[in-house]
Amino acid sequence: MQTDLLENNEDEQDLYEHLNIVVDKGQSLLRIDKFLMHRVTNASRNKIQNAIEAGNVLVNKKEVKASYKVKPLDEISVVFAHPPRDTEVYPEDIPLDIVYEDGDLLVVNKPAGMVVHPGYNNYTGTLVNALAFHFENMPNLPGNEGRPGLVHRIDKDTSGLLLISKNEITMTKLAKQFFDHTINRKYLALAWGNIEQDGRIEGYIGRSLKDRKIMDIYDDPEKGKWSATNYYIQEKLGYVTLITCKLETGRTHQIRAHMQHIGHPLFSDAPYGGDKIIKGTSFSKYKQFVQNCFNIMPRQALHAQTLGFIHPRTQKYMEFEAPLPKDFAEVLEKWRTYISSQL
Repeated sequence: MQTDLLENNEDEQDLYEHLNIVVDKGQSLLRIDKFLMHRVTNASRNKIQNAIEAGNVLVNKKEVKASYKVKPLDEISVVFAHPPRDTEVYPEDIPLDIVYEDGDLLVVNKPAGMVVHPGYNNYTGTLVNALAFHFENMPNLPGNEGRPGLVHRIDKDTSGLLLISKNEITMTKLAKQFFDHTINRKYLALAWGNIEQDGRIEGYIGRSLKDRKIMDIYDDPEKGKWSATNYYIQEKLGYVTLITCKLETGRTHQIRAHMQHIGHPLFSDAPYGGDKIIKGTSFSKYKQFVQNCFNIMPRQALHAQTLGFIHPRTQKYMEFEAPLPKDFAEVLEKWRTYISSQL
């Protein structure tokens, strides 16, 4: 059974802070960096300057410099990146599959079963513990205090690509790309049922009223945060379908909850009902085949395959792809073999 707790899978929106400010009618002319110092609680001068340099401070929907003087009724939008919240992260010598690394960031291929960030019931053995060790054994870089900057997260039992920043300015610029939904993220998923055509799922996602460890989809904006996933059929395999999911938002358990919502939970996803035979025959041979697949991959069939973004320093688009992990590839091949034997 999976024990994937929401405490370790915060919404990606929790990794940045968005503020909207309308300047008072009686406001005198004042540099925007000084204005924000007075208006934003606990915001350091460095944090504000980084946000301005990253283009994360807009006045009337236009980027401004620190010298811009705020005027009455100006509409200001600010996106801050949140620093890692844990004060005690202990470095651990855990192997990392680093796909790409430079002085500003790295892309890691996370294995299934690894928690991303220390939290409830998972204080060691996490990706952040491994990154802290990796950073500690690197030369010190300007702006790098030896602590990895999580730009986004994926669930413990989801495999695939994660983007990590090494300094605050990189973190700030990447946070803005996530806020603007310009990051290209594609997941490969195996879902129960014969999905007829490509589609889109949207709705307000929030904690389930029946089980606080999972998420549900609501029509009421008071019950959750807006979420949207586009999915595309890659391969039909009789009782299951291989799909690519492209995220528009990055909510907790988004793909898992969305696919359950439309009646196609992910294969082997226990919390969302995918660890039972949902489609197929009543023959014992088929039941044994499916059980064997569950044994090979006792976690949700979800892999963060593609990650694309604009590099904050070079301004060039970069895209990476992670091959399917062994368990997912083996289960997929088993389904192909089974279906071909039935033809």
